[in-house]
Amino acid sequence: MTVLIFLGSLIGAMMLGIPIAYALLASGVALMWHLDLFDAQILAQNFINGADSFPLLAVPFFMLAGEIMNVGGLSQRIVNFALALVGHVKGGLGYVVILAACLLSALSGSAVADAAALTALLLPMMVKAGHKKEVSGGLIAASGVIGPIIPPSIGFVIFGVTANVSISKLFIAGIFPGIMIAVGLALTWWWVGRKEQLVLPEKKTRAEVWKAARESVWALLLPVFILVGLRMGVFTPTEAAVVAAVYSLFVASVIYRELPLKALYPIFATAAKTTAVVMFLVAAAMVSSWLITVANLPAQMVQLLKPFMDNQTLLLIAIMVLVMLVGTAMDMTPTILIMTPVLMPVIKAAGIDPVYFGVLFIINNSIGLITPPVGTVLNVVAGVGRMKMDEVTRGVLPFMAAQFIVMFIMVLFPQTVLAPLRWFY
Repeated sequence: MTVLIFLGSLIGAMMLGIPIAYALLASGVALMWHLDLFDAQILAQNFINGADSFPLLAVPFFMLAGEIMNVGGLSQRIVNFALALVGHVKGGLGYVVILAACLLSALSGSAVADAAALTALLLPMMVKAGHKKEVSGGLIAASGVIGPIIPPSIGFVIFGVTANVSISKLFIAGIFPGIMIAVGLALTWWWVGRKEQLVLPEKKTRAEVWKAARESVWALLLPVFILVGLRMGVFTPTEAAVVAAVYSLFVASVIYRELPLKALYPIFATAAKTTAVVMFLVAAAMVSSWLITVANLPAQMVQLLKPFMDNQTLLLIAIMVLVMLVGTAMDMTPTILIMTPVLMPVIKAAGIDPVYFGVLFIINNSIGLITPPVGTVLNVVAGVGRMKMDEVTRGVLPFMAAQFIVMFIMVLFPQTVLAPLRWFY
């Protein structure tokens, strides 16, 4: 009955068009009434405590860093470097998208920011070269999903705080799975475009490649600083976000000199607005999270999934299918905030490594950003690329299928995630 009240009030509020943060608060209030615990003071206290978290300070700084990189020329130079490396081979612009997405994801950690930048910079070039617009848009949308997987990742920060799991370990564990997804996308792109008749860009000379590398080196050094700093214990993930923001601001304004003083206000305003949305969601979700614990819903979930407890693989497959279904109707951040408190007790009871589960969970939620009908990244690509939503949806389907296949390979073979993590640590 408790589960029905929680889900019914949440889904009912969402169907009425209430924003997800307010829907979470409404479901929390409904649970409080059902449990005879309603107290406005408790509600307010949990709401404030939800956002009062030092690790969550990483969110605004990573978002600020992403905004600075797009406006300050760092993203453009990374794309130019990828073009110089592989732009001349058949289908090379698609490989440029994937390579640039991997490099950009190591800077911003935001799928939406990466997809917007890649669409604006590369979609016109791909269409001009002879690629189908819907397939090109689909590849860009699917490549944007790499953003929350390769560190730094805002998704890992939110999951780490909610699940009380080491964010540093999540960052390190996300590197190899992100590369695997990129390889899966590259193979799919080769298969989809193998018969296309294309106008290939000229191969860059060694001097031009070296020039592009030189110009992008300041941008490419940032992920190195972050990963080495985390591995050596120089700074925490929260401090790494500050380093990323300050470093990108310095490079954009002093070295590249593409960030005028008058551009700072809109950048800070945009980052602040996005952060406010995320933090309000987190705060609202913490109310529901507290009530989920009080109502003992995790124990009920453990009992529900008890038939799968003896087989970790079957349990993970069942959970991943559940998350896939939720991801079609809900955005990444609320899915993490709602499902993590419910699923983590199940994961611990089954003896599954929380970091390993966290990587799979974030990958699944990231792919949810391109699953219709919600598909936030699909909407971004359609808007920036001036395409119809159904065109982008058709184009993304083969790439989305490849990503799910790679994810389930990780479910079947846990060492694909755990072995690189143990090597780094």
